[in-house]
Amino acid sequence: MKYRITHSTLYQYSQLVGLCQNEARLQPRDFWRQQCHASRFEISPEPNDFHERLDFFGNRVAYFAVQQAHQRLTVTAVSDVSVFPKPSCGDLAGSLTWEQVRDQLQGAPGQSLLQNQCVPQDFDDELLDAKLYLLDSPLVSTSAELADYAQSSFLPNRPLVQVVADLMRRIHADFTYAPSTTTIATPLSDVLHSRRGVCQDFAHLAIGCLRSFGIAARYVSGYIETQPEPGKQRLVGADASHAWFAVYVPSSGWLEFDPTNNKVPFDQHITLAWGRDYTDVTPLKGIAFGGGQHTLSVSVDVLRLE
Repeated sequence: MKYRITHSTLYQYSQLVGLCQNEARLQPRDFWRQQCHASRFEISPEPNDFHERLDFFGNRVAYFAVQQAHQRLTVTAVSDVSVFPKPSCGDLAGSLTWEQVRDQLQGAPGQSLLQNQCVPQDFDDELLDAKLYLLDSPLVSTSAELADYAQSSFLPNRPLVQVVADLMRRIHADFTYAPSTTTIATPLSDVLHSRRGVCQDFAHLAIGCLRSFGIAARYVSGYIETQPEPGKQRLVGADASHAWFAVYVPSSGWLEFDPTNNKVPFDQHITLAWGRDYTDVTPLKGIAFGGGQHTLSVSVDVLRLE
């Protein structure tokens, strides 16, 4: 599938802003499931400084600074992306139990459980990198509460992929998608008790559950194409930023799961960035000198290209 993503952000200030500095993670990554063919920014007022880099996690980051007085800042990123399925690598992912994966992640580099042509040459480096996603992060801390919730999915000797699929299904069934009921600062304990939240909360919840059992899990930000109701025209700007999670399975790599929709991401999920949690992949953040009070509006359009 080919898509054109248009992500527009508008800041309006009650007073003049004399200077702002910003970082944007709004350019899709290239990896086995997708390729970004082109990406551009439209920024007003025009920035005095603009450059790009890769962050620690390999995400594309654009830095820009606006040094002229303004009361309105618009940032639009337009990207053309192709999304395609991964070539089959047999049933290796389904053969490892969660205990085997946990033990391997806690072991030393080079101790692989499987020897197979599907295992990449950089397997040891990938395993070492995955250990980073076992640790607590700013918005996701392991806890007895999370472990208790996840316990029924972690049956003894159950293949890890089945564990994660069951956990995804349970989160989808047990929690209500309710915008405006949480913020990015809402603790996971509150989400667990209220059983309400949004895609960010559900991704963080799954990650916390998995890390509580010694399984490496990371946060993925991006978009999902939404289909209009039968007989109705598709609305421009109706799509929104989305979030899901991925689990590391030795010999197979990172497998993605979307608890908000209870589905495995395929050709309708477009990835922007990944990290330990939302703080590593914030789409747009920065500092402004002056400005007083401000309002923020975001519009996302995911257009399928014929």
